[in-house]
Parts: sequence; C-alpha cells; structure tokens
Amino acid sequence: MKAAVIHRAGEPFEIEDRPTPEPGPGQVRIRVRACGICHSDQFVAEALWPGLELPRVPGHEVAGVIDACGEGADKFQAGEKVGVGWFGGNCGDCPACRAGDIVLCENGTITGITRDGGYAEYMLAPIESIARIPEGISMAEAAPLLCAGVTMFNSLRHSGARPGDLVAIQGLGGLGHLGLLFADALGFRVAAISRGPAKRELAEKLGAGEFIDAAADEVGPALQKMGGARVIVATAPDARSISALIPALGRDGRLIVVAGAMEPFQVNAIDLISGRRSIQGWPSGHAQDSTDTLNFAVEKKIRPMIQTFPLQEVQTAYGKMLDGEIRFRAVLEFSAAR
Repeated sequence: MKAAVIHRAGEPFEIEDRPTPEPGPGQVRIRVRACGICHSDQFVAEALWPGLELPRVPGHEVAGVIDACGEGADKFQAGEKVGVGWFGGNCGDCPACRAGDIVLCENGTITGITRDGGYAEYMLAPIESIARIPEGISMAEAAPLLCAGVTMFNSLRHSGARPGDLVAIQGLGGLGHLGLLFADALGFRVAAISRGPAKRELAEKLGAGEFIDAAADEVGPALQKMGGARVIVATAPDARSISALIPALGRDGRLIVVAGAMEPFQVNAIDLISGRRSIQGWPSGHAQDSTDTLNFAVEKKIRPMIQTFPLQEVQTAYGKMLDGEIRFRAVLEFSAAR
C-alpha cells in the first residue's frame, strides 16, 4: 500500500510503499477512501506530541470501508462504511474508563499519533474506535466530521445552552464554519466572531444571525449589547483572541476552548467571579459521539466545506492548511479501486 509517512520532525512527508497490515484480535482493516487534514496533524509533523514515536502515518479523520476483520471483530463485517476519529481506543480499566468516561482514558490510543492513521490506503483500527457512516453523505464529506465535526457538535450539545440562548462561535475556519452550522441547527441564537467585514456574508449563510468584526470592534462590549453570550466556543488557536472572549460572556456564561493554542492565554479573575463565568476545554468524542454527529449532519443536511487532494499532493495540502489557504477543510481522497 501507499502511505504518507513522517520520519523526522519538520521534514516533508515521504510517500512510500508499505506492506498492507493484517488485523489482529479485536481489529478491523479499513480501506481508506478519504482522510481529513487537521491542524492537530502538526503534532506529528513537527513531533510536538509528548512521547511520539517516529516514523508515523498521521491522520485522524478517516472514512472508508472495512476490508478485513480480525478475531473477535464479528460485530462488523467486510463492506461496511465506517469512520475513525481522534479517539483510537481505550483501556477499559483506568478510573475514567470505569466511570464510563472513555474519551478521557488515561491509557487511550490516538489515531494517527500513537497508532498509524489514515494518510494511507489501508489502516487498522480497534472495534471500539469505529463509527458507522450512514447513507446520504460522501466519504470526503464524512471525514472532517470525525474530528472537527464531532468536536463542535459534541461541545455544543453538552454546553448547557438551550434553544434560543445566545451562542457565539469565534473563528471562521475548519472548526468555526461547522460550529455555525451545528449551532444554528440546534436552535441557538448564533453570533459569529471573525476578523474582517468580508466574512459577514459567509457567516450569515452558515447560520449566524449576528456578526462581530473583531478587527474593528471589541468583542466583549459587542456581545454584552446583545445580552452577553451563554456560551462562546473558541476555535481559533490564538491566545490573545481567546483572552478577549471572557468579558463577552453573560451571567453564568461558559467559554469552551477547542482550539489548541500553543501559548497560554490570560484570565482576569474578576471577570470570572463577577459573572459566575467558567472556562472549559473540550476534546472531540468517542465512537458513539461520532455516530451521533454523522447522523445529525445527514438529518439536518450539514456538510463541511472541503477541498480534496490526492495522496501524492499531501505536502501541498498540509502546507495550505497551515497557511490558512484552505476553505475550509483539506481532505485526502483515495481511489475506490483496489
């Protein structure tokens, strides 16, 4: 099989021939049809993830078809359309797993980071990490929903906001554009926060009823004029911009951080205390969360905005993603032919 591999930190992807892997007990082999390129793939490309072992095949937004099943994987069968996201499996025995919070497993594996991922024609996945892909959505559209999509849908549905509440989405990129679509479909009053007036029209098409140009207006006063946000989801990995969101929260408001900013952001304790405000991080979700996301997206006709590339152009696609030139998710697309 062909695979795009990172051998050394900061060096380009190498496309190489590798033996097609055989599934072990409790595993399936997936013939990859599409794999999204996520900003978190930088953790592999630049060896930023603690304990990362190279070489590694990145990719944790994987959509494909089961090709073979290992022993004990009889709940699935060859030919099923499935997806795998960031969640790559859990141990079942740590305190988090025993409490049923498997996405926070202390010994969990991560697709494309602690095990090889979807920048390849085939990959292996444990059955607990697999979500079935429903009819009515293409593989290339399904792939980004297995990370960016489930992160936004899952964080919003667990945010405490109710239909009619003011929910703001900061950033209009790969995560943010899906956040607007999901927030609108969930019945929230939606505000978009981005930089530049040219983005207003797109934000409104994606479901935003309000638009705040962070380059021209202070976000805090602008949202407070609307009554203050019940929830703000920070999707742009910029610490200074995230810090500016806290005064924009309303009473009992919650800032949910899903953007992996590399530098710390500042918090004024008075801003938290005076409004009983809180800050929460949110990981993506487990396999059932991905299934819920895909089913909701199909029902509500939510689709990511994507640009597709063949595996041979992985370096170009990855570079465009880092430079912000993708509108809005880059997806590697593989031929269905064997």
